[in-house]
Amino acid sequence: MRAGPAPHTVALGRPPLRRPVHLFPGQGDFSVSALVASVHAVPGLRTAVREVFEQVDTVAAERGLPELGPRLLGPHPPSGRDLAHATTGTAQLALFGASVAIHRALSTVYGAPSAAVGVSFGEIAALTAAGVFAVEDGARAAHDLAVALTFCPGGLTALACSERAAHVLLEEAGATEAVVAVVNDERSVVVAGPVAALALVEKAAADRRTAAVRLRLPFSSHHPALGHAAEAFATAVRAYPCHDFRFPVHSAVAGRRYGPADDLAARLADCLVRPAAVPPVLNQVLAYRPGALFEAGTGSALASSARTVLTAALVPAPPVHAPLAEPGFPW
Repeated sequence: MRAGPAPHTVALGRPPLRRPVHLFPGQGDFSVSALVASVHAVPGLRTAVREVFEQVDTVAAERGLPELGPRLLGPHPPSGRDLAHATTGTAQLALFGASVAIHRALSTVYGAPSAAVGVSFGEIAALTAAGVFAVEDGARAAHDLAVALTFCPGGLTALACSERAAHVLLEEAGATEAVVAVVNDERSVVVAGPVAALALVEKAAADRRTAAVRLRLPFSSHHPALGHAAEAFATAVRAYPCHDFRFPVHSAVAGRRYGPADDLAARLADCLVRPAAVPPVLNQVLAYRPGALFEAGTGSALASSARTVLTAALVPAPPVHAPLAEPGFPW
């Protein structure tokens, strides 16, 4: 969950000989324009988007939301601003559907992944891609989370520093209600809390000449004060049946691979109240010896963090790609 950097263009050449790992990002780096451009340029992705959103749109109709598939594929697609100002849950359904569709399109070209990493909201799409939730139930869970987030006041601020430096900054700022919410890599974290607390953090960051960017998300998350919303979300998700995993899913919040004994409704609800740490689970998936890691999202922030983390952990590190942010990515 962070703002996206500039695209990183790398020629993949040919499909990796070993199975890839798919990375499912949170809500901080969703680019509708990148999705729209790619579905018009990549026939396989267009097909996947059409198929996935046929299922997502049944849930949109059920929940009183506008349909998304025909609009995303049509001549006048919505902008990110349009989705942000639409009925609650519209943007989340769009991101969920996009991630599942990108996963499907990548799997068609490069084979099914050996594992997936889910970060925050991206855990819902990761579990759906792995077959644990049906697409419709994954979409329902995405909408349920969007509704829960309306009861999570505050905001999120990205800081260009380490986790340790962020804790020092919070203490210096006197922002006692702010917490480190997400650790992306050694140079990027996200803090969460009330807007007033974030303002203190951002001022302290400016004094330290540490870059701070308020994410354009109208809610807080990964904060211990959000227990009531987490309980309501878990109750909603328990209504949806869970199926066997087609491939392993590693959670940045749980810090490990999910297993058959997990209460997945409770674990997904943990995304509202517990921090996410991306580096440990990225290091875990190296055990699968992936031929590449692909971001199953529209941006490149998670892929950027993966490069930073894996380059420090292994030489040579497997290539990491953000397909929708890389011109000429070989689909």
